[in-house]
Amino acid sequence: MDTNKDYPKSFSHIGITVPNIEAAVKFYSEVMGWYVIMPPSKVKKEADTAIGQMCIDVFGEDWEEFEIAHMSTSDGVGVELFSFPHGVKETPEFNPFNTGLFHFCIQDPNIEELVAKIVDYGGKQRMPIRSYYPNEKPYRMCYVEDPFGIVFEIYTHSYELTYSSGAYAK
Repeated sequence: MDTNKDYPKSFSHIGITVPNIEAAVKFYSEVMGWYVIMPPSKVKKEADTAIGQMCIDVFGEDWEEFEIAHMSTSDGVGVELFSFPHGVKETPEFNPFNTGLFHFCIQDPNIEELVAKIVDYGGKQRMPIRSYYPNEKPYRMCYVEDPFGIVFEIYTHSYELTYSSGAYAK
């Protein structure tokens, strides 16, 4: 058996496109408690600035400007919010069966309170809160979506604790 001598890479950030950047910053700061690192600002297509050139490299030439905000979770994972003026503003189709990013997950031991707060702020609870080990361990989860239709998951405990006991073994 080959032993992987590489170290595990850390998670830096996730980028999320939203229809309204001010509303998204409000939701994620008030509901999730995420820190606003950089409030919403405009980025223009300018080949003579470092950020402008980077964005041309990423997005190509078919844009003029967009808004961006930077947030951070309590453990330092970044959340980059984007809003493009000419992008589709409809809720994305939920299709986890196709290749691509299907969800992200956050952790909060008070899952009931967080789910209720998400719903109070215009989001949705997509399923009942479920236990991985009913009557054995307190590990619970739930899929929700924000007011913009972005699906994510909530865990009550860390990823390592949840899966180290073999959640699918029985």
